[in-house]
Amino acid sequence: MGIVSGLLLLPLAPVRGTAWIADHLLQEARRQFYDPRAVQARLSALNRALDEGDIDEAAFEREEERLLALLEHPARPPAGHTTATAPAALMAPAKRKRRRV
Repeated sequence: MGIVSGLLLLPLAPVRGTAWIADHLLQEARRQFYDPRAVQARLSALNRALDEGDIDEAAFEREEERLLALLEHPARPPAGHTTATAPAALMAPAKRKRRRV
C-alpha cells in the first residue's frame, strides 16, 4: 500500500477494524455454540430442569430434539465464510498496477 492510498484509506480504518473484530467474535461464538461439550452440557442442564420441574415434558422434548440434532448434524458455515457488513472493497487492501519503465 502506497503512502497516498494509505492516507486516503486512513479514515476507513475504524470500519475495517470493527468489521474484523465482529467477524472474529462471530467465529468464536459459533465455535462455542457448536462445540459438542457445550451441547452436552446444555442437555444435562435440560435434564436437570425437567427433574426439578422448571420445564414441562413438551418443552423438554422440543429442546432435546433440537440439541440432539445439533450433535448429529452441526450446521456450520462454510470455511472462510465472513459476515462482515462492510463492503469487500473496504476489507481488502487497495491494489496498484505497476508501470513498466
